[in-house]
Amino acid sequence: MIIFAKNYKIENDLFVDKTSFMTTNKELSQFGLNSKESATYLAILELGEANIGQIVKKSRVSRTTLYDVLDSLKQQALISSSRRGTKTFYYAENPRVIGEKLDEKKRTLERMLPELLAIANAIDKKPKIRYYEGLEGIKDVYRDTLKFPEQELLAWVAEEAVGAFDEEFLNKYYLAKRIEKKIWVRAIAPNLPYMLRYQGLDRASLRTTKLIDPKKFPIDVEINLYGKSRIGIMSFTEELGLIIESEKIFRTLKSIFESQWEMLGEEKVARDFVPG
Repeated sequence: MIIFAKNYKIENDLFVDKTSFMTTNKELSQFGLNSKESATYLAILELGEANIGQIVKKSRVSRTTLYDVLDSLKQQALISSSRRGTKTFYYAENPRVIGEKLDEKKRTLERMLPELLAIANAIDKKPKIRYYEGLEGIKDVYRDTLKFPEQELLAWVAEEAVGAFDEEFLNKYYLAKRIEKKIWVRAIAPNLPYMLRYQGLDRASLRTTKLIDPKKFPIDVEINLYGKSRIGIMSFTEELGLIIESEKIFRTLKSIFESQWEMLGEEKVARDFVPG
């Protein structure tokens, strides 16, 4: 903040009442000036009118640097200069210029805002892809699906999902959290002996599973569709996970899933598994 007394005069190159002028380089930097520009502007403002030597002494900015700083302040219309004989004297423009410059920048931004927002919207429509490496990375993909409670999740279950991944994480943590958050699942899984047990636990797992011929339709990676725009892809043997955010890709994959789901028919849904 900058505070000025209504009336002040220069005497021996100093303000008569220094308490009428309270500011810091740091505060001026909030208005777009760097530390050297702030120090130089304040020095000239306090001196009223000064030559190079006086400004160097007051601002503590080196003479070699000062010329560039003065040029920058001139370009910003914060100071002006005049020659008297062989010397150049500098004086500060009215501090209200800073406020006027900010208003000008604000008006410029308001004119540019529609175009900037159009660019931002175009970027938002592009798919966002996040990569995850390692088994912990795959767990992060699973955890992301838990961010959308009380919604349906569609899944193509990979052959290697059962037995090749951390079963304790899947069964004791993930499954429990998913049920707690009331996220129900429709899954398409390969018709293999060990998947019958997976399907048999559907009712307790808040899930409906249909089995598909793995020879005709091999599923090498797990794909989850969730959150109305997210696709989670997990390759267990490669220890790689992806999260794609795209409404168009989501809708396309969901359409493929629904087509397969309808094709498999109700007769592919097994009864609950009862351990022998």
